[in-house]
Amino acid sequence: MTAPSPVVRALTPVGKFIGLGIEIGKQSLRRPFQWRELIEQIWFVTKVSALPTALFTIPFGATIALLLGELTRQFGAQSQTGAGAVLAIVQQAAPIVTALLISGAGGSAVCADLGARTIREEIAAMEVLGISPIQRLVVPRVLAMGICAVVLNGLATVVGVSGGYFFNVIIQGGSPGAYISSFSAIAQVSDIVVSEIKAFLFGIVAGVVAAYRGLNPPPGAKGVGDAVNQAVVISFVLVFLINLVLTALYLELVPPKGF
Repeated sequence: MTAPSPVVRALTPVGKFIGLGIEIGKQSLRRPFQWRELIEQIWFVTKVSALPTALFTIPFGATIALLLGELTRQFGAQSQTGAGAVLAIVQQAAPIVTALLISGAGGSAVCADLGARTIREEIAAMEVLGISPIQRLVVPRVLAMGICAVVLNGLATVVGVSGGYFFNVIIQGGSPGAYISSFSAIAQVSDIVVSEIKAFLFGIVAGVVAAYRGLNPPPGAKGVGDAVNQAVVISFVLVFLINLVLTALYLELVPPKGF
């Protein structure tokens, strides 16, 4: 029997990953739903991700505000700093920061938990007993990461905008009224909606990646650590690719305010 080609070997994990995502979607509709596990996982993911998200967003928003403030000053359009900074934070920075922290903190914990259960053969034991590990363990964790991503995206937006306002108005001497009015002149409700949609999709994708690597770790305890590292890296790559696609679609389908 000939060995599979490199293309087949490369695409096999992709197919298994997509298959796991479809299975998670099916199992999430089965009853009974694991509400208690979902609530516990929401609390856990929020607990490990909330503070790092807030702290990471402050310098992110400040950097955007300072850079845009300097650029707009050179072009004589400093009154538009608020519009550019806030839209950049709402549409791009907040969901990406949320996704990175959800993947790094929550996703790594989920992957390590499922990986440890897998090498201890708890997953196999559940399957022997007729209990679906996808429905019992994976679905609540993936949904929890999606829900937490939406909540933390709101937190990151508020913290990022506040940080950008502080650095632009206090540090650079900008006008508070101009910062706020310029944003309200071009902002749309759809900007916030697409930001939350991005955050939810990022959280779900990070959860599925963490679950896939946790259920398929390399052998041994070291394999769990390798699986965690792989899950975080894969999540980061997918987050940026999905963000590129969603941003392009949004800019193409939703006209700017006033046009």
